[in-house]
Amino acid sequence: MEQNIDMNEVSDGRLYTANDLVKADCRGCHGCAACCQGMGHSVILDPLDVFWLCRGLGTGFEALLAERIELYIADRLILPNLRMAGEEERCTFLDPEGRCSIHGFRPGMCRLFPLGRFYEEQGFRYFLQVHECPKPDKGKVKVRKWLDIPELKRYERFITDWHDFLKEQRKLVETDPEQIKPVSMELLNRFYVTPYEPDQDFYEQFYRRLKNKSF
Repeated sequence: MEQNIDMNEVSDGRLYTANDLVKADCRGCHGCAACCQGMGHSVILDPLDVFWLCRGLGTGFEALLAERIELYIADRLILPNLRMAGEEERCTFLDPEGRCSIHGFRPGMCRLFPLGRFYEEQGFRYFLQVHECPKPDKGKVKVRKWLDIPELKRYERFITDWHDFLKEQRKLVETDPEQIKPVSMELLNRFYVTPYEPDQDFYEQFYRRLKNKSF
């Protein structure tokens, strides 16, 4: 999240690291799926999210785009996000009982909620969104346990580097809106459309693409 918000209005006023305790544990949600519906285009997917989804479902980006995700302009760049469907605008990965059918490989934004990221000059810290989750009596949990992401240090570095890269791309199109489509198409092909090897380390593959356009 960029720093153009009043943190005192949206958070408990604290910033957290991965080793801190935070009152975010929804205790399994118990049938509540409030954060899995009516989210519009806000659950934006990064390349690792798509890697997880493609590997977990045994499919490709184009197949996901056909019915599970969609493309949308997010702050001057075209990026993929989870698709909401039906009158209730439910995530297409919710099962009939309102449970997540991809919980084991759910996207980073889903793992994060109800936390958010507060970006600083060197990386980011986490904050608790106090008005977003309706679940009462949330328990305390370590941030790293709540995220449940392997190799968290590598993940946090990736999130920071991806965030910085997107900032650079947005600067390219800021003064020339006609560049939105070509810049976005290059970004999508480079980091999303071209398949990753599912049995190889994602981060190594990502950084090859980040450093070398021809990867």
